[in-house]
Amino acid sequence: MAVSVSILAVITSLHLIAFVLAIGAERRRSTAKVVPDQYDERTYCVYDTDASTVYGLAAFGLILISQMILNGVTRCLCFGKGLVTGSCSTTCAIIFFIFSWLSFLGAEACLIAGSARNAYHTKYRGLFHQGELSCATLRKGVFAAGAALTLLSLIGSILYYFAHSRADTGGWEKHQNVGVGMTSASYPQQQQTSEFEKV
Repeated sequence: MAVSVSILAVITSLHLIAFVLAIGAERRRSTAKVVPDQYDERTYCVYDTDASTVYGLAAFGLILISQMILNGVTRCLCFGKGLVTGSCSTTCAIIFFIFSWLSFLGAEACLIAGSARNAYHTKYRGLFHQGELSCATLRKGVFAAGAALTLLSLIGSILYYFAHSRADTGGWEKHQNVGVGMTSASYPQQQQTSEFEKV
């Protein structure tokens, strides 16, 4: 299988867009502040934005689509035919396949967990004079870890695609020193002359 530039462009662009969205999600995490209620002596949490939840889920979807395209093209390394056995390219393809899946799963876990935690808002109210109300917010670095793992997934996916392309034979395997023995060029001529001599 030859390397397709269009497949590389799609995989790279989806990962890079997901990386930008994950960075945007990290920068736009929702923050909260405790506000006293104007009608009684209770307090409640006011959250400013949920944009990072949308960014995180969009990045999650883009990386998932990219991984599906890559594994569809390479047939997930499990269902393809004819990887050259015992070569360095096959070994590299297996290593990069595992690396790309581990970084993909890590990025997806960070993005979905960050999006779910960022969407959670504290609903209960606290009494105004009896302790501080704690508003649940997402910690720093969850989406940043997802962005870093997205880049690692991109690198692993590209290296896996290159290694798989080099190791893939498209269903044909190389055979060395095996073939049909060819006859010499003089054999048919000798047969023809012997037939002419008989006539």
